[in-house]
Amino acid sequence: MNRPSTDALAGSRGTTIALAVAAVAAFAQTPSLAADTCSVRSAATVPPVVELYTSEGCNSCPPADRWLSRLKADPNVVALAFHVDYWDRLGWKDRFASAAFTARQAEQQASNGARFSYTPQVVVDGQDRKDWPGIAAPLANRPAAPLDVQLLRDGDRVTATVAATPRSPKRLAAYWAVTEQGHVTAVKAGENRGATLQHDYVVRDYQTVPAWAPRTGTPQALSFQLPARADAATHPREVNLVVVDADNGRPVQALKIGC
Repeated sequence: MNRPSTDALAGSRGTTIALAVAAVAAFAQTPSLAADTCSVRSAATVPPVVELYTSEGCNSCPPADRWLSRLKADPNVVALAFHVDYWDRLGWKDRFASAAFTARQAEQQASNGARFSYTPQVVVDGQDRKDWPGIAAPLANRPAAPLDVQLLRDGDRVTATVAATPRSPKRLAAYWAVTEQGHVTAVKAGENRGATLQHDYVVRDYQTVPAWAPRTGTPQALSFQLPARADAATHPREVNLVVVDADNGRPVQALKIGC
């Protein structure tokens, strides 16, 4: 059931893991001797940034969840499943839902072209896409990136270097999102009662970065502390950084790291 939210709105290559480099042709990844230490650098083009606003309490959401999972066939896509919380009071509490994700969906409505918040909602490159079932190749005709991003993970700390060019927007902002793969939920109430749902790209942690005025030749340094989670070993995690034009919210570069 498609339902809007009404009151609830209120470069260097490593030598130890050559296969990892081959699997992600658009990125230059540098694994090191430590399994949790690696680096990546953004490509010359902007990868697709696909946001799904979904809920386990919404019976029209599972097809969109499955569609998002199929994006794993293309490692260049930065995919993010934000589980909203305005369905929680209608019979089933989504364990991945967050009021912060509901707030993000409401805030993005001003710039993505949607008239209201609803689930499932797919936003591609900052634009509301009601035609998402027919989107087969979001990588087509990717624009040149106006800036360069590098990520380095060392243990639980991820640092970023954002280097602007003369083509960069006058103001940038960003957000970090930690995603997990392979979650399964047996739903026991609500619209999906009796269904077993599978989720990928589940956003578990989300942190915004305030806007700044970039300067060519002076890279901006950002950092993120990866929260500890007991089930991280069974649900592979990626740390995503999405840099946006602060004036319109549209992504201008994105990168993920999954070592």
